[in-house]
Order: sequence, then structure tokens, then C-alpha cells
Amino acid sequence: MTTTDTLDHVTTSVARRVREGYEADFVEWTDRGIDLVRTFPGFLGGGWLRSSGGSNDYHVVYRFETHDNLDAWLHSDSRRRWLSSGRPIADDVATHRLSGVEGWFEPQSNLTDAVRVIGGPPPRWKQAISIGVAFYAVSLLVNIVLTPHLTGLNVALRTAVVVMMCTPLMVYVVMPFVTSRLRKWLVPRA
Repeated sequence: MTTTDTLDHVTTSVARRVREGYEADFVEWTDRGIDLVRTFPGFLGGGWLRSSGGSNDYHVVYRFETHDNLDAWLHSDSRRRWLSSGRPIADDVATHRLSGVEGWFEPQSNLTDAVRVIGGPPPRWKQAISIGVAFYAVSLLVNIVLTPHLTGLNVALRTAVVVMMCTPLMVYVVMPFVTSRLRKWLVPRA
């Protein structure tokens, strides 16, 4: 899997409020929907969770390889018919789509954490600070360790080498580390 592949993945979470007395119907209806979406190209996984306490809110999470795969599901007749059959059971409360840079801020360790992104990713200024912290650390490391050995290369080639080294390091190591350490600040609990 390449870095580009990972950045193309997209996660959609939908919060639904179930009408009183329809909880069992909702679970059956949602399971039918997940069985249906499994037949679509690019589907990587999904599931549902119930909010804690006496809440009637449920959270459904879908992950696709690309935005095009997700859009094919979202605009399909199969999904439209499935949603129509659930109208008496529940109402959509919120929908959120994450990918690319926003995906760095999506808790991916387990499905339970994924519902915390329903209200959206952290504010852009918090994302910028987090990326800045990570980028500073990687830039400092590269300037100390790598660039002294690249002085014989022209600036375009030197930059290409640095970018090829930094990108996977940022995506797979540094950003997950930084966002996991800043999680409480990035996504405060309601």
C-alpha cells in the first residue's frame, strides 16, 4: 500500500436517532444495510454503535478505499431503497466524512473511538498546530541527519529525496504519534 492509497481512504460516520420502541428494528435494518454495502467495490468495513446511557442515538461508520467508491454507494438505488425502508425507524442526526489530512485526526485504534468524530474533526487551527509540531520534529531530524549528506545534489533532487523520506515518516509514524498524544486536546469529550 502506498502513501497515496492511505490518503484516498475515506470514512463516513452517520449519527441516527432511533424512535422509541424501534431499537430492535433499527439493529435489523442497519445490519441489512451493512450487508448491502459489503457488496459495493472498495468497501473496507463498517459497523454500528449505540451511545451510552439512555440515549437513542446510534452511530454507523463506513470506510471505503476512495471517494469514488463511497459516492457510488451514496448515490446507488440500492442505498436509496434501503434508506427509504428505514424512515419510520430513525432520523439522521449528523453525517461526517473524513479523509486526507483530516483523516490524520480520526481515531483509528478502534471503532468505539470513531464515533467521537461525528461532530467533525478538530478546528483547523488545532489541526495546523498539530501538523506544525509534527513537521517541526521531522524537519529538525532531516536537517540534522540527512541534509548534510545531500549537499552534492542539486536543489530539485535534494528536495525530492527529502520529501520522499518525510512523507511516509509523517503519515505512518509522526502524525499518528502526535495525534494520539494530543487526542484529549484535539477532540474534547462532550
